[in-house]
Amino acid sequence: MIPRSLFSVNTTKARHAIFASLLTSPTIIIRTPSSSTILLLPSSSFSSISSCPVPPQDTHTLNRLNQKDWLATNEVLKFIEALEDPSSVIAFLDRYAKRKDYKPSEALYTLVVDKLAQAKMFDAIEDVMHRIKAPKHRCRLSDDFFYNVIRVYGNVAGRVSKAIDTLFDMPNYNCWPAVRTFNFALNLLVSAKRFDLVHGVYMSAPKLGVEIDACCLNILIKGLCEYGKLEDAFHVLDEFPKQRCEPNVRTFSTLMHALCDRGKIEEAFGLLERMEKEGIFPDTITFNILISGLRKERRVEEGMELLERMKHKGCYPNSGSYQEVLYGLLDSNKFVDAKEFMHRMISEGLDPSFESYKLIIRGLSKKNLLEDVDWALKQMVLQGFVPKMGMWKRILRSMFPRKSRYGSISCEEILEN
Repeated sequence: MIPRSLFSVNTTKARHAIFASLLTSPTIIIRTPSSSTILLLPSSSFSSISSCPVPPQDTHTLNRLNQKDWLATNEVLKFIEALEDPSSVIAFLDRYAKRKDYKPSEALYTLVVDKLAQAKMFDAIEDVMHRIKAPKHRCRLSDDFFYNVIRVYGNVAGRVSKAIDTLFDMPNYNCWPAVRTFNFALNLLVSAKRFDLVHGVYMSAPKLGVEIDACCLNILIKGLCEYGKLEDAFHVLDEFPKQRCEPNVRTFSTLMHALCDRGKIEEAFGLLERMEKEGIFPDTITFNILISGLRKERRVEEGMELLERMKHKGCYPNSGSYQEVLYGLLDSNKFVDAKEFMHRMISEGLDPSFESYKLIIRGLSKKNLLEDVDWALKQMVLQGFVPKMGMWKRILRSMFPRKSRYGSISCEEILEN
């Protein structure tokens, strides 16, 4: 006997309505002996599956939740990993939550967030975060989970405000941020140039149970320097002992960089002396900042001297150190000296940049030093760079300034032929 929950459909219009409904909810259709009658049975009569639409390629995976055997957490994770369409993740959660063995875990939610992040379904991640707050879906979550969510919002989605909201919302999940997570969120604001929010987040550290460390103060100094508030940045430097922290090489390097950008090279060297007195040893980045500052002031010889001084300090220069000195020589139109310095770099296993070759060939061509140009071209090709048409034109113009001795042939005509 057919139960009353079934109903008959005889008209074509009604049939079309039923077939349309199949696109949005799973159903089971039974044809009666009479070919003109279709019986529509709600799928809930056969199994407790979700009414969410299921992409065809994931139907088999989701239907595996219909099995009555107890599912281990690892099995559930494998099911989620097997889903091809990210939109199936939410449908999977809905169905899994209806099972008696439903047991949400941090591993489950982490995988879900990662799946949705890869598909750029950031609104769906917000829905999942709201879902977790419900008693049925709660589980113990660690700082690592929220660090990942904040990273996704900040670095992947570009939703910095949402990342900060998540930081402040952590206590509502019975989880308090570690200093690493707090500093990461603070750095997100600085990187996004949201300087208007940096101070407020910094001042919220006690409320969130975060103990300020040197990394946090360094981020604050970085933000103030980029915001143009150099004086305030130096005030933060004075905060280190008050917070029972010690400044490090990054602290001083950040301040030196800001000073050099403003042409205050002497004050930057003053910081170098201060850090050495405090027993903080400068690294290669510190010296590169100072060499770059000297280059901007056209003090190339001092930059070369500082390059040698680095070695006596037990800090070995890298390609960036040499490159800054080389650019300084090129900026000063000392092309012959630049060629010799480039030769030194190559002999020490360092590769000059393409821009360096471009500038030195231009300068040597203007001085009609063709042998030196030939050397630069050969080194450039050996390094794997390909001279461009503009470079060849400049070289040929130096060889044929106006007319060739063979007639009125211009360098453009030589290139064309």
